[in-house]
Parts: sequence; structure tokens; C-alpha cells
Amino acid sequence: MQLIEIKDLYKIYNLGDAEIRALDGVNATIDKGEIVAIMGPSGSGKSTFMNILGCLDKPTSGEYFLNGVSVADLDRDQLSEIRNRELGFVFQGFNLLPRTSALENVELPMLYNSVPSSERQEKAMSALRRVGLEGREKHHPNQLSGGQQQRVAIARAMVNEAPIILADEPTGNLDTRTSVEIMELFTKLNEEGITVIIVTHEPDIAQYCKRVIRFLDGKVISDEVKK
Repeated sequence: MQLIEIKDLYKIYNLGDAEIRALDGVNATIDKGEIVAIMGPSGSGKSTFMNILGCLDKPTSGEYFLNGVSVADLDRDQLSEIRNRELGFVFQGFNLLPRTSALENVELPMLYNSVPSSERQEKAMSALRRVGLEGREKHHPNQLSGGQQQRVAIARAMVNEAPIILADEPTGNLDTRTSVEIMELFTKLNEEGITVIIVTHEPDIAQYCKRVIRFLDGKVISDEVKK
């Protein structure tokens, strides 16, 4: 089942007399339940592409359909609701609130949905258990290792049961062993039915994905599915 459809996507920045084509006519589709790596060198357009998928940025032209809905037709409130209910975000820098416990960090997306406190705690605890952090719910980020902080971030991304997780260089700040643990976790979540899209420049990380889309100079130069 097709989840994402991108048609003739352009993102153009004008810097003085120069025109920078961050995305230059990109076409792509992603089906429900896929685990996809987005690869390319710095400046290739992969992060711009991810920001548009995450409704964090708008293209200059082209179309983006999410579950058959044209994202360009949505207003600010509708985009915010999609980000909260349909998309989970995981970043290289974890993006946790430093003075807040792991449990409270995971609860954060549910505050925007006015979920009652008892239900928030129950769902946040369940998400922390799923990522192997039971017993660490009261710890603050500075009391957790990098890998544990990323697990908190993944729990936060999935606590609203979002069907899509977008991860931008999720292992960029982690050592090799911890990176393997995080990618095994993403693989497990994908096996449970979550669509996972990962921006990475690391071939070892892309190996965990069944499909690799490569960008260069704002264009898709290859789209390979592992057999």
C-alpha cells in the first residue's frame, strides 16, 4: 500500500544572483511497512527531502501526497496535527529536554493531544519498555548514555503510535556497538509494521535497510531494493 508519493519536487534557494537547487525534480514513492535509507554526500538534498517528508518545510514546487492527501493543501494546524499523529522524529542530537526525566520527555507529544496524565504515564512507560529502558524512567538525559538517550528519543517518536518514523542521522553521535543496537531496534519496530525512513551517510547503517535511495546534487541517482 502506497504511503508516500513525491512528484516533481523542487526546492530552490536564491542567494543573490545564485540559484541553489536543493531538490531538483525528485520523484519517489514509499510503501507502508518499508524501511528505507536516504543516502548522499553533504549538500546532496537528503536532509531537505527529509524535512519536506516531515512537513517541516515546503517545496518550491511539486506535489507531496501522504496517505493520498496533498500536503500542500493543508493549513498550519493540519500540518501540526500530521506531525504529531502520523510522524515520529528521531534526530542525531537526541533533542531531549535536559531538565526533564526520560518519562516526561516521552510524554511530551501527548501533551499536545490533551491526553490525561494517568494515560500519558501509562503509554510513556509502555514505550520505554519497548525500547529496553524500564527502570530508567526517572533518569534525566545527563544520567543516561548516548545510546540510552537515543532510545528515549525513539520511545518519544512512537508513543503516539505514529505509523512513520523519520530518523535523521540517528547513529551520528554513537559508537559502533551502540549504533548496531539502535539499528536493531529500528529493524524490530519496522517488523512490527512501522514505516522507517533513515537519512544516513554510513554504508554500515544503510545495510539494515531493505531499500536505499541515493541523492546527488538534488536529484535521485539510484533507488535500489535488496533482493
